[in-house]
Amino acid sequence: MFSLAVAAIVFGVIFLAELPDKTALASLVLGTRYRASYVFCGVAAAFVLHVALAIAAGSVLTLLPHRLVEVVVGLLFLAGAAVLLLKKDDGEEDIREPADHSFWKVAGSGFMLILVAEFGDLTQIMTANLAARYDDPLAVGLGAVLALWAVGAIGVFGGRLLMKWVPLGLITKIAAAVMTVMAGFSLYEAFA
Repeated sequence: MFSLAVAAIVFGVIFLAELPDKTALASLVLGTRYRASYVFCGVAAAFVLHVALAIAAGSVLTLLPHRLVEVVVGLLFLAGAAVLLLKKDDGEEDIREPADHSFWKVAGSGFMLILVAEFGDLTQIMTANLAARYDDPLAVGLGAVLALWAVGAIGVFGGRLLMKWVPLGLITKIAAAVMTVMAGFSLYEAFA
């Protein structure tokens, strides 16, 4: 059964976790060099595949005993919060420019960049955790895809403006706090 509340929670958690990530920067850089709509198409397609893989992994987790899954999910959320707070900004990612500016070359570059950068990334792990926690793959998938598309769009179409008004450190701290709260809920449910 589809839950709009689950989709909204997933959207908020994934949006906050992805906003300070390298993907926003990569999308911004590609968006400043090429037609933004071409870049966004590639980025959006990569995020759909990224979420589908995470949902599949999360669905496998639901086959395990509930208490064990809740403990693992809680610990992974805590680890994710720690990664957000402790990671160091390593500057711009290496972005290979396509030889021409056709739709397929630009969208393909955006797709490959995001697919490689996001594989095994924190938000993919979080999406799998949320899929295991809520056992509503459609709501989790929709919330995660919309959050990732929103971050991609912000990066491609307006990243420079956002970073002028919202400090990256604040976004990171908010995302870490949300993940800590989610860890607390998971661990509480595991032992209650």
